[in-house]
Amino acid sequence: MELRGKLARFAATALSVGVLLVGGVSGVAPADAATGNNATSTPATYSNPVTAGVVDTFPDPSMIRGKDGAWYAYGTTNPIFNSSGEDGEHLLPILRSENMVTWTYVGDVVAPDAVPAFWPGNARAWAPDIRYVDGRYYLTYALSTGGVALATAPTPTGPWTHHGLLVPRAAMAGCPTGNIDQALFTDTDDTHYLYWGSYDVICVSRMNADATALTGPVTQVAQGRRMEGGYVVRHGDFYYLMYSDAGCCDGAFSGYTVKVGRSHSPFGPFVDDTGTDLMNQSSKGGFVLAPNGNGFTGVGHNAVQTDLSGQDWIVYHAISNADPDFPPVQTRAGRLNLSRRPMMIDRLDWIDGWPVVNAGAGGSVSGATAPVTTGPVDDDFTAGLSAWESRGPVTLGDETDSGHFARLGDGAVLTSKVHTDGDVRAQADVRTSAGGTVGLRAGVTGRNGAVAWIDSQAGELRVEVTHGGTTVRSSSPLPATFDATTWKVLTLDWVGDDVTASVSEDNLIDPLAVTTVTAPRNATPGGSVAVTALHGTGDADNVSAAPAARPVTARVPDPVPGPLLTAYSDDFDGTGTPGTGDSAWSWVRQPATGPRQQNGQLLWPTQAAELYTGTNTASVLLRDAPSSDYLVETKLTFDGTRPAQQAGLVLYQNDDRYLKLVHSVLPENGKAGQVLQQTEFDKEAERPTATPPLAVANGPMFGAAPAATTWLRLYVRHDTAHNEYDVRMASSTDGARWEWGGTWSLTDQGALRIGLVSMNTAGATASFDYVHTYDMAQAARNGADS
Repeated sequence: MELRGKLARFAATALSVGVLLVGGVSGVAPADAATGNNATSTPATYSNPVTAGVVDTFPDPSMIRGKDGAWYAYGTTNPIFNSSGEDGEHLLPILRSENMVTWTYVGDVVAPDAVPAFWPGNARAWAPDIRYVDGRYYLTYALSTGGVALATAPTPTGPWTHHGLLVPRAAMAGCPTGNIDQALFTDTDDTHYLYWGSYDVICVSRMNADATALTGPVTQVAQGRRMEGGYVVRHGDFYYLMYSDAGCCDGAFSGYTVKVGRSHSPFGPFVDDTGTDLMNQSSKGGFVLAPNGNGFTGVGHNAVQTDLSGQDWIVYHAISNADPDFPPVQTRAGRLNLSRRPMMIDRLDWIDGWPVVNAGAGGSVSGATAPVTTGPVDDDFTAGLSAWESRGPVTLGDETDSGHFARLGDGAVLTSKVHTDGDVRAQADVRTSAGGTVGLRAGVTGRNGAVAWIDSQAGELRVEVTHGGTTVRSSSPLPATFDATTWKVLTLDWVGDDVTASVSEDNLIDPLAVTTVTAPRNATPGGSVAVTALHGTGDADNVSAAPAARPVTARVPDPVPGPLLTAYSDDFDGTGTPGTGDSAWSWVRQPATGPRQQNGQLLWPTQAAELYTGTNTASVLLRDAPSSDYLVETKLTFDGTRPAQQAGLVLYQNDDRYLKLVHSVLPENGKAGQVLQQTEFDKEAERPTATPPLAVANGPMFGAAPAATTWLRLYVRHDTAHNEYDVRMASSTDGARWEWGGTWSLTDQGALRIGLVSMNTAGATASFDYVHTYDMAQAARNGADS
């Protein structure tokens, strides 16, 4: 308590000194005075892909802000300069940016003539995940032949030291999955975890203190068809496991979608937003990002990043429907057909406790507001201390990784010459000598202001706010193993009455400690920013202050059905087989027996027949669709238990051009004899971009978990500008709460018809209560009028 009192008195004195040094400067000073040399402009808007014109492709991206103040991105081994005539691939390429939008290529993690000896000869390096741990950059990556490896470096671009495999090539006890697609996570107690797995299980294990080995046991935390790319963050009271399912890299037939489950433990159970456990043998909801008809598909394998305003961003790859495929490329594994997967970024919102991209609107292409990567205060001290006033001993240090930084002696204060107005986020890379304390201040006006302390002697992160004669404070313990002598990211958010301090290794939504206090009455965040040291030296770098992000709190509305179109609907109140007599239905390959109307339902046993690429033997029940935008819905009861049994809706042009939304039963990889109940959304069409061209290809997306009775919807919009149908799927297990998923785009080569199927493996029965079609063009007009 005595030490805390001294710190509080010191803070008040330093705050008072700070305003005298500011000399009454208000508002935003010219960029050179306010920002030192870190004055790279933040564009007002940006376009996706952010790697367009830089590299051809950048799959499975991850990102970190280096201690030099720039952002670095790492991608899967791929032919990044194929369009420039370069054959072959770059092994884990690296990009650098000053603003998260404009990127340059700066090298590779692995040179072709320096491949680590433990790599098999045909191995390709995939899915790098980047972290900052105890003063070094940790890059984990997977090998295409199986296994997860670790490389470390003193800077974001190397030189890299390879430490061999963290996870072996073969499946481990307790984890029957592909050992790829890993991500490291550090919890608030400084325990490190590694998540990994692919097709169809995600597993986790604790790691040792320096994150160089697994310590077990291995725990399965999620399973699902084609589930992979797990990435964990901690936000508020929950751990969030983001992952991707469906196909990652099959050109315009890639159904990749980012989903999430949350838990109170890093070991789960993780549940989606419907309460479905991610270990359930079913597909899952929890949509974070899905294809939305913007010209890109295959959106997934995500990481996260936070800008200087405190706004979170999702980093992912996507595939252009217009330019999805490379010609055959020479790789370490031979000549391969690969998809172009450039890097995208989009705003990640937290609404009602769940992450979602652009409030549920999905990925952007152009015109979106860019990340905040500079502010009224933004200094990496390359230009010295000209933007600051100092009290006490302050000098400049210099290191290979961080470059110049400010070194503060015991009791020193460094205060910005400008101040900010309104809600603010202050941030700095800081460290202190053993037993020392380092602080970051915001809202400095006279004795008033807020300060976030990393107090290594007391072992706590503390936030204090002083206004007049009142000081309020709160604290949170630092991990017992917390090393204050290595760089940490310290943030101080003052938004309204809430003042929050957070500390982490790398600011990847993985705080080591967070604490919040309510500011005294009439306290406001306007003022200067300062850094200070006590009980030893303190270092500060990349000090910034920017207007705090304004959280988005409401999702964009989901589609709502318009008026019922009775001419395109059926409640199956008749008898016999539909599609006979003067029925509006007709058949493709009418079955001799089976489908029948009974008690207001269409009962249809599954056929041992298929509708897939070159095998087209299944029956399809069809009727005309409206010529304007519409939504078609059915209520389906299905009792399938055997692999490939399926039933549901189809939008059909011919046997090789259709979209299909079904309740299906699929086998689970790695678990012989086990099946998954899936909501499956398929696209089948020609694939002329493949080499050689394919007459027809098929790709899935997956929706939320189905039930014994599941409601299915397809929302059909005609995009006249691109001459295509954009069709979005949704499902429900109660007919009231709908989980809206992804969109398939299908070029318009003729009218689509509404249909039903029940097929693939005999032995189950589909019961359709109705097919209802709604006028969405009228719904859109009504919405515009309102």
